[in-house]
Amino acid sequence: MVSETRGQAPSLSIVLAAPLRLVMGALNAPMSFVQRRFGLGGMGAVFLAPNMLIFGVFVLIPVAINLAYSFTGGMAIFFGERHVVGFEQYRTLFACGDYTQPATCREDAFWQSIHNTIFFVLVQVTVLVLAALGTALVLNREMRSRGFWRAVFFFPVLLSPVVVGLIWKWILQRDGLLNAVLVDYGFDRTLWLAERNWAMFWAIFVSVWAHLGFYALILLAGLQAIPRDLYEAAMMDGTGRLRTFWRITLPLLWPNLLVVITLALIRAVQIFDEAYVLTGGGPGTSTLFITQYIYETGFAHVLRNLGLASAASILMGVVLVGLTLLQLMASNRRNREGNR
Repeated sequence: MVSETRGQAPSLSIVLAAPLRLVMGALNAPMSFVQRRFGLGGMGAVFLAPNMLIFGVFVLIPVAINLAYSFTGGMAIFFGERHVVGFEQYRTLFACGDYTQPATCREDAFWQSIHNTIFFVLVQVTVLVLAALGTALVLNREMRSRGFWRAVFFFPVLLSPVVVGLIWKWILQRDGLLNAVLVDYGFDRTLWLAERNWAMFWAIFVSVWAHLGFYALILLAGLQAIPRDLYEAAMMDGTGRLRTFWRITLPLLWPNLLVVITLALIRAVQIFDEAYVLTGGGPGTSTLFITQYIYETGFAHVLRNLGLASAASILMGVVLVGLTLLQLMASNRRNREGNR
């Protein structure tokens, strides 16, 4: 029976190889023509062309259209039915008596969303990076069921942001799971999502909970790339754990940490899904963030203002590009210092 199987193997491989030869033969002529036409050095551009075409259609063209919308006014969607207003939309956004007091601004909801977003970014990114670093340090140690705990921390990343928001809304609502537990222990019900301070707290907490595993995984990969010989040498020299962390772990982990900080900043500025499902921007405008302002101004309101929403999104895009450039500059500077 074994001999029969061995006897059938060559014929089976020939049958499977025949279509492959046919396909490769059909591609040989056009690929040879492309190589002669563009040269060996131009083949990279040829292979990148399909991806760049998709990128242009779905990214560059929409950005250009959005920029054009920001210079027009009216409620119509098509450009032929809109009128050019120049920088009027930007002047509307920046018409403000005191930028620290949104109530003095012409577009007060915009500046309230800016204040909320800045506060959210500062607190959420700080907590997220520290929590991710601590989690990575713990999961990098020798412990029982380490693979299980890594999966537990990464599992929320696999969930849709909308699902995350709905789960926590079910837990935190007036008759939700958390209040049910508190009432059983003799505490009063708390309107977690209807009080300004609590609503922002839970928006930050849920966002950290949902994304912690992703950033911890990046830092964990950086920790595992650090040579163990360095820690063994430090231990032989009698170096304490805290000094080892500051002198060995943190400097060698800095490239990964820089990536985590940059990605967390960009993600925090774009916060929308979890917060919108969880609080809807309320109570009032206490959890209204810039992305939700853009969405509601351009689409949710009956008197939709696509030009104003486009101008706000362009400003947010400039901020995101600035954060990316800062990350690149910091990374290049770090590389230059490391090569000295």
